[in-house]
Amino acid sequence: MIYHIIQNGFDPAYVLSFLIALTIALTVHEFAHAYRADLAGDPTPRAHGRVSLNPLDHFDPIGTTMILIAGFGWGKPVPVNAFRFRHPRRDEVFVSLWGPLSNILVAVVFGLLYRSDLLHAWNYPLFFTIVWLNLALGFFNLLPLYPLDGSHILSALLPTHSARRLDEFYARWGIMVLLLLLLTGMAGTIISVPLDLSVRLLLGGPL
Repeated sequence: MIYHIIQNGFDPAYVLSFLIALTIALTVHEFAHAYRADLAGDPTPRAHGRVSLNPLDHFDPIGTTMILIAGFGWGKPVPVNAFRFRHPRRDEVFVSLWGPLSNILVAVVFGLLYRSDLLHAWNYPLFFTIVWLNLALGFFNLLPLYPLDGSHILSALLPTHSARRLDEFYARWGIMVLLLLLLTGMAGTIISVPLDLSVRLLLGGPL
């Protein structure tokens, strides 16, 4: 984020667009996790005040600041107790999936708003940033890398014995693999194709 601000000459409009998009993306993502866990029968997120669309409830002082400084980070993780789910393995998939899926849905909504006759010419930078950031967050979190949502989805879909072995691998190497992919830029490369294609589809442009 800091790098892009410098590149854009500390353009207030760019900074404001990014902060608005980041606030929407993180709030919707964490709310979706909390709401789906609540539906699944786990009272933990509601007890911690996380079934909320108040951005302050999902702000993580370290993780969110890291996004601004380093370009990657996290919102405040939603506490869940999978043992309270009515259908633990199935609900684990849905609770994990709803976070990135909510970001993709937000991108679709804002993409459609931008392409409508009423708003087509209004503030393209803001719409582009909201669409791009929500898609980037959604696709990134679907990667099967611990502790991203994709790792929990994959583990819950595998047979129990395979899931146990995968979880052991994640516990030992998961964070290191994720950091390696982030620091080498490989994570961005992996999601760049679906990300670029989706942005062009939603906002218009050559494919």
